[in-house]
Amino acid sequence: MQNPPVVVERAAQPYAAIREAVTMDTFPVVADRLAEVFDWLAQHGTEPAGAPFFRYGVIDVERGMEVEAGVPVAGPPQGAGGEAAADAGEVFTGTLPAGRYLTVTHIGHPDELLGVTAGLLEWAAARGMEWDMVKADVVEEWGCRLEIYKTDPREEPDRSKWETELAFRLADPGPQR
Repeated sequence: MQNPPVVVERAAQPYAAIREAVTMDTFPVVADRLAEVFDWLAQHGTEPAGAPFFRYGVIDVERGMEVEAGVPVAGPPQGAGGEAAADAGEVFTGTLPAGRYLTVTHIGHPDELLGVTAGLLEWAAARGMEWDMVKADVVEEWGCRLEIYKTDPREEPDRSKWETELAFRLADPGPQR
C-alpha cells in the first residue's frame, strides 16, 4: 500500500445501482453497466453526488461474487419511489450504511487492487480490527465493502494514474466495560 489506512466515519449515503453475480473473469459484466446507472439517473433528473463505486456484497471464492455497480446521489431520484430492491440486472436504489470504515487510497492501475486489498485486510488483522462481515466456510457476506473510482477515465485515460479508494466497513464496537 502506498499510504497507511485510516479509519473514517462515513454518513449514510443514498445511491442507485445494478447488481450482478460475477466471477473475477466475468467482472466486466457488472463494470460495463455503470453507464446504465448514469443513464437511469439522468432519466430521473438526478445528479451523481460522488464517484462511482463497486460494492461487494457476497464473496465466495469457489463460486463467485455478488457485486453492485453504483453511483451516490443526494437523495431519492425523482419518480423512483424511494428505496427499492430489484431483480439482478435492474437499477435499484438503496443506502450505504453509516459507520466506521477502514480506508486506503491507491494511485495506480486497477489490476493492482487485489494486492492493495490483501494488504488492507492483513493490516487490519494485525491490529485486531473486525469487519462488518459474516463468514461461513469460504463465503463472506459484507455489510459494506467498496471500491470507489475517483478518476474519470474520460479525463485521465492512463489507468496507471487512476485514484481508487477502498472503504471497508468495520464492525460496530461492542459495549464499553
